[in-house]
Amino acid sequence: MSAKTRPSSHLIAGASSGFASAIVLQPFDLMKTRLQQVDGRSTGMGFGRLIGIARGIVETHGWQGLWRGTHATLLRNVPGVAVYFYGLQTIRTQMTKMPHFAAAARVSQDSVTTVLPKLSREGDLLAGAVARVTVGFLLNPFTVVKARFESDLYNYKTMREAFRGIIRQQGVSGLLSGWTPSAMRDAPYAGIFLLFYEQIKDKAEQAMIRAHREPSPGLIHSVSAASAAAVASCITHPFDVVKTKMQLRPERYTSLTKTILIVLKEKTFFNGLGLRMSRKVLSSAITWTVYEGTLLLLRERRR
Repeated sequence: MSAKTRPSSHLIAGASSGFASAIVLQPFDLMKTRLQQVDGRSTGMGFGRLIGIARGIVETHGWQGLWRGTHATLLRNVPGVAVYFYGLQTIRTQMTKMPHFAAAARVSQDSVTTVLPKLSREGDLLAGAVARVTVGFLLNPFTVVKARFESDLYNYKTMREAFRGIIRQQGVSGLLSGWTPSAMRDAPYAGIFLLFYEQIKDKAEQAMIRAHREPSPGLIHSVSAASAAAVASCITHPFDVVKTKMQLRPERYTSLTKTILIVLKEKTFFNGLGLRMSRKVLSSAITWTVYEGTLLLLRERRR
């Protein structure tokens, strides 16, 4: 662990950021899932289509229907984000001891906007990918349940009913549905995100210092995270579509190869891209701003 922060700090900061983003942004996840469950045609990024989906949900379930699946999201995101940040910090701290992955000597480890250790670009790519895929595997059962709650193909009333239904229909292996495309999406996403986030954050802080302005941690974190999320989302979105289809319709999408071929034929690789990008941009801005802000606050309190 970094000498500046305790292990518990990353768990607390990660859980806080995961809770905040899950509550605020659940409607984005819900509508993205509804877009991606459609077979045979591309729904694209049409605003009219999104309004139609939202109106249908509100008419059927009321405004609270836009937060359907929040329990599953919280069960996945709060411990998931906490463990992800803890694991990421542990990996990065160990990698700083390896010459190939440690940041160049000219890169200062002291910063007024972060307490996190700095790595080379290769180090950021690898650390993000390893931490995200590991946590994704552990929490995949909650991801499957979350996707089914958000879809209108299932009518689960409780989390227990959802888990029992999946196991009864597919066995325990059903709880790992879509993990392969999830890993193929999450590994590059997390690596690309962390690389761009750290680079943009460093450049922004240096620019403000050169301009003789006091660096604003909240502004730097939110802009850096939002920009990095936009880039990573565009690159990895096709695997998000494949993952969702395998989790919702395992009887049709029986394998990764078959699903990719179907999605290619139906040209639905970018269904829900606008929603996912919007959700990721906002989620990342909230998550990383709360996470790094909490770490800075805890550091100041200890001082």
